[in-house]
Amino acid sequence: MGLPNCGWKEAELQEVAEVQTGPFGSQLKNEQYITGGTPVITVEHLKDFKIIDFDYPSVTEDDKNRLSKYLLKAGDIVFTRVGSVDLSAYVKEHQDGWMFSSRMLRVRSNLEVIHARFLSYYFQQKRFREYILNISVGATMPSINTEILKGIPISYPTLPEQTAIASILSSLDDKIDLLHRQNATLEKMAETLFRQWFVEEADEGWEITTLFDAIELIGGGTPKTSIDEYWNGNIKWLSGGDIVSSHKSIVTTSVKSITERGLKNSSAKLIPKFSTVISARGTVGKYCILSEPMTYSQSNYGIKPKFRNCYFFTYLLINHSVDELSSAAYGSVFDTITTNTFKGMEMSIPPEIDIQAFENKIEPYFLKILNNQFQIDTLEKLRDTLLPKLMSGEVKVEG
Repeated sequence: MGLPNCGWKEAELQEVAEVQTGPFGSQLKNEQYITGGTPVITVEHLKDFKIIDFDYPSVTEDDKNRLSKYLLKAGDIVFTRVGSVDLSAYVKEHQDGWMFSSRMLRVRSNLEVIHARFLSYYFQQKRFREYILNISVGATMPSINTEILKGIPISYPTLPEQTAIASILSSLDDKIDLLHRQNATLEKMAETLFRQWFVEEADEGWEITTLFDAIELIGGGTPKTSIDEYWNGNIKWLSGGDIVSSHKSIVTTSVKSITERGLKNSSAKLIPKFSTVISARGTVGKYCILSEPMTYSQSNYGIKPKFRNCYFFTYLLINHSVDELSSAAYGSVFDTITTNTFKGMEMSIPPEIDIQAFENKIEPYFLKILNNQFQIDTLEKLRDTLLPKLMSGEVKVEG
């Protein structure tokens, strides 16, 4: 995995940690899962090096005791055994006592030698992730096992320096998590106000219309991929995957960008800051607000407000309608929503003066969310820049 760090020790992972695979399928079958017991973590619960909130399958107290060998402790690290084998996650305090599935591997540090949080960040390095993908096995899908993981070489400094490195990186992650929680709370407050104003206190005299007529729906487009001059410009362009992977109510980044020429010579549309974009094909129903003017693929719809500058009301209207939109999706190959899907949804809409009053009330919530998101982006870039420098010894810290 590269040159050893000056003064750092080198070892195989099995010399500093215990590696354990999850229970065999014969030990824990799908029909034994229940609701409301001890959660069982598996592959789909890992994202961005975290165990994400999810409706976990769970097991009874008897099965938990029977399979106690496979319980997690705070500070453990879990790996995906099949598929995204470079993906791992640190087990937090509230996940202590949970179980991991047969599709996972557990790494438990020898705390006298290796700091668990340091080791979790070591696993997040790009060079480590590339290495583990290269040594994985399997003709159709990458796979690792206990022997592969045990034999992986790692390098580490003194325990005090490990602690200092882990403290720097975890302090950044803690700030990022706090800002994410603030944003989730702010958006939940805005959703609650929307329901109060326009659902619970709805007036029978309001105009009956369709969702299509309550918004301005704009199709997307993709410049020709064969023309280089259309790509890598200064206009952000969203694919459906960008929305799905963002996990943000306000999107500030995109994987690709297009040029003015690409915009002019395609059906792509540039829509304003704070417009909503919704995935219309495949992963139907994922949606976001734009932090700046952006374009998007034909797998998405752009949505502008029908009512003057009421961008956040429009976003919350989509939020309120998305379950019905998704349930109405259809398609022989993959789910799709069309203009007819929006036209098929009836709703009552209050007078514009009420919508404008609501917009004025919730605008500060979303401006705070946007400011928090920019801080998150800055902190993530700082963390991702520091990580390889700290792990290579390029940036020294005092233990």
